[in-house]
Amino acid sequence: MNEKFERLMERAEQLIARIESVLPQPLGTPDWSQSIAWRYRKRSSGHGTLEPVRHVASMQLADLKEIDGQKEKIERNTLQFVQGKTANNVLLTGARGTGKSSLIKACLNAYAAQGLRLIEVDKADLTDLPDIVDVVSDRPEKFIIFCDDLSFEDGEPGYKALKSILDGSVAAATPNVLIYATSNRRHLLPEYMSENRTYTHTDDGEVHPGEVVEEKISLSERFGLWVSFYPFSQDEYLTIVAQWLASLGVPASAIEAARPEALVWALERGSRSGRAVPYTHLPAHATLRYTLCRLTPDTKEKTQIPVMNPKHATPKPPSRLT
Repeated sequence: MNEKFERLMERAEQLIARIESVLPQPLGTPDWSQSIAWRYRKRSSGHGTLEPVRHVASMQLADLKEIDGQKEKIERNTLQFVQGKTANNVLLTGARGTGKSSLIKACLNAYAAQGLRLIEVDKADLTDLPDIVDVVSDRPEKFIIFCDDLSFEDGEPGYKALKSILDGSVAAATPNVLIYATSNRRHLLPEYMSENRTYTHTDDGEVHPGEVVEEKISLSERFGLWVSFYPFSQDEYLTIVAQWLASLGVPASAIEAARPEALVWALERGSRSGRAVPYTHLPAHATLRYTLCRLTPDTKEKTQIPVMNPKHATPKPPSRLT
């Protein structure tokens, strides 16, 4: 009898363990000494975890060119934050490949020694922001919640959750948490020409038609600091190319001679964004390496740029990359 009872208890414990594995679990506290950057991930079971980023991007503020105004605003806001002074949640919007994400990564590296940490959260997981804030609220470090390429479609739940965290919850703002978000949309939601007609009263329309548009722009207005980024001019693009090639050890004479090739590359890509800079894509690396070797006729000082293996990590990124 005792043997049967023990087997029954063992099977019951196994059943309970399986049930607990699929039930929602509170967000655990990680070992904060493992990294300066973390990524929030939700498993298929619904459990959310904070995973350390093993290889943090080595972007530095000095690497970012042609965005001095934007860099000064973000750097000043971040410095005030790590010093315990008043700082704003930040929305970085504008053209693609202009350095929005790179600027946040550079600030992390600049102020990590002063206690700055970063948690990357996907927009699909923004409904879990209150749980993340609860985990870090008692920590001495300063945390940036980073949402990259943030935009919403109508009806997505993360939109309302982010509004409450930014400004609207009954709880006071957590002093050691800020939200930095990047987006190509200024108001984060799609806007349609048909919405202009909602300002007129119709038989089957809304009683207060203007409130539909007000709701759409209310989220972006809750960010205390807006920073806009703009497409590059040709000179700015060439400055980025020059800095990128210089970081790879290319001599000044070869950099100057490579300007036409860089412009052709941008025309082929149809863009002067930071992502169109040569060497940011593996297929272009060997092509431009051949070009630069051809432009350096002295075989004793021929520019040798190692061809990257796709299995290996890319070299130090250029300025103004997102």
